[in-house]
Amino acid sequence: MIDFRYHLVSIVAVFLALTVGLVLGTTMLQDPLLNTLQSETADLRGQSEDLRSERDVADKVNAGADEMAEAVSSDMLDGRLTGLGVVVVTAPGANPEVADGLAARVEEAGGEVVGRVAVTDALVDAGNATFVDELSIQVSQDPDGLTGGPYDKAGTELGRALASAGGAGAGDGDAEGAGRATEDPREAEESPGGGGSHDAEAVLDAFSEGGLVQVEGDPAVSADALVVLAPAAGSSDGADREAVNAVLTTVTTALHREVGAAVLAGDVPSSRGDGMLAQARAAEPEFATADVTGRPMGDIIAVLALAENLEGGAGAYGIGEGVRGFLPDPLPAAREAGDAASGAAEEAATGGRGGADESRRTVREGE
Repeated sequence: MIDFRYHLVSIVAVFLALTVGLVLGTTMLQDPLLNTLQSETADLRGQSEDLRSERDVADKVNAGADEMAEAVSSDMLDGRLTGLGVVVVTAPGANPEVADGLAARVEEAGGEVVGRVAVTDALVDAGNATFVDELSIQVSQDPDGLTGGPYDKAGTELGRALASAGGAGAGDGDAEGAGRATEDPREAEESPGGGGSHDAEAVLDAFSEGGLVQVEGDPAVSADALVVLAPAAGSSDGADREAVNAVLTTVTTALHREVGAAVLAGDVPSSRGDGMLAQARAAEPEFATADVTGRPMGDIIAVLALAENLEGGAGAYGIGEGVRGFLPDPLPAAREAGDAASGAAEEAATGGRGGADESRRTVREGE
């Protein structure tokens, strides 16, 4: 018969076994376990020191590369954008300091930053798609001829308003292009489709008043080329970022189609995953891309890529996925001061953009 003494003996035996196990575990296993942990900790500490040293070396190399880029930038960029009007377009979340750096490099290459257009969050908001579509149709000279979705239409109308009188949009021989080359190129002739007369500045004003863009300077009918700055890393997250970047890529494609030359510039993270440069490169665009923007050497590469795009090249440069190289090779040729003025009629007939800067000067003198 099992009595209380039996249960008491059983409980004492259990606790005695636990005590013996703890003693054996802390004495027999303590040293091997501690040795293993100490060894792993030492290995991790060594790896951390190695990585820290490698990071320090990389920082010094990058700093040296930036110093060298500053030293040779004048020679590398000299004359690459001579006489061209450039509009800097910034996406929501783009770093304004990077935009300033790119603008400075454009000027160093002989170009002129005639204005800036900042795309706002309202334009890329999916909830405003209907408004964007209706506004684009409303300001268009040929609303029946507009194709694509709301953002393709918006990019098309913005591009037409920005494109210089001698740019890609004016070389097509359509009513709109002819309107830009008239006595007052800022006022387009009435289109055959009955869209009515629209002023390029009025188009930009309409998008500005609608809260879709912010305009600085006087970019209407002045852009021979575009620098489009992608959102900085971490400016948006998840599915929203993917959708926003898809919209921005669509707008950039339409802008390039109308203006004629463009480079999409961004940081290295934007060239990965669902970043804007990664999405744009996946579509094999006809505009150039550069993914190391924000450092002196990266800004120089972006301008060189733009100069190459003026010659018809559409390279992807930097260190991200799908790049052709770190920078264009060979470098694009420098433009002579008289290049744009000579042969304007012939180049316009063949879709060239050589007369863009002269036409832009004519527009300004006629204001």
